[in-house]
Amino acid sequence: MKQLVSISDLSPDEILSILELAERVKEDRKKGVFKELLKNKTLAMIFELPSTRTRVSFEVAMLELGGNALYLNWNDLQLGRGEPIKDTARVMSRYVHAVMMRVRRHETIEEFARFSSVPVINGLSNLEHPCQIIADLLTIKEKKGLKGIKIAWVGDGNNVCNSLILASTMLGIEISVACPEGFEPNPEIIRKAKSFGEVKILRDPKDAVKDADVIYTDVWASMGQEAEREKRLKVFKKYQVNEELVSIAKDAIVMHCLPAHRGEEITDEVIESERSVVFDQAENRLHAQKAILLKLIS
Repeated sequence: MKQLVSISDLSPDEILSILELAERVKEDRKKGVFKELLKNKTLAMIFELPSTRTRVSFEVAMLELGGNALYLNWNDLQLGRGEPIKDTARVMSRYVHAVMMRVRRHETIEEFARFSSVPVINGLSNLEHPCQIIADLLTIKEKKGLKGIKIAWVGDGNNVCNSLILASTMLGIEISVACPEGFEPNPEIIRKAKSFGEVKILRDPKDAVKDADVIYTDVWASMGQEAEREKRLKVFKKYQVNEELVSIAKDAIVMHCLPAHRGEEITDEVIESERSVVFDQAENRLHAQKAILLKLIS
């Protein structure tokens, strides 16, 4: 494991190994056991986009593992004044032990990774969100196990959906995606995922959630899509995860990567219900980040 730009940078065995390690560090934390496995290691965190869970989880992860984390806003760096990405990557590699990036364009992180001599972690791009999916898989494993389950994604075929499709097919998990026409997951992601397993793209969310063990949704307008918000609210209206939809899947857990627009893609009633594992999912970002960091730089 040399980097995590795409979830497909990992093998199925590597994904499972990260999950096992995440379970161990989570148990250690519950016991108050903190091992300084990354003592004198530094993670640079470059943010072109704002964050709550990504920033806090990575920063706390490095602190609890005995290392250091540097928060670097895009506009605080020479990147904001036009320095080539490849120059920043080569310089940063001489200072730190790994770089986590949260960027607008996936091509940015791909270029950075090409010129970096230290591991690069995708903390979110417009194409993928692999760190989120590791935390999601940890949550699903805790609640449902990973064998013989079905995941239903309801809503926009966005970056989180893309990574979830790849991870699910790699692990042999059945996945159905319900989305409006024109809002499907990335076609290249679907092509790659189909080399691992089956992906069902459906129009009716009721068909997708039938017999599902996991119902997953996300905001209808992601960062950078604010201008499309009103249009998307109309297009996605029937894709809301509400009590009626959830009742079709009798024993499904409900997931959302947050932040949520309550009353839009998910109702307040559902997100606060016993079926919701949203906040367990958010907590697991911390344990997942620890495992990723340990695999890459310990």
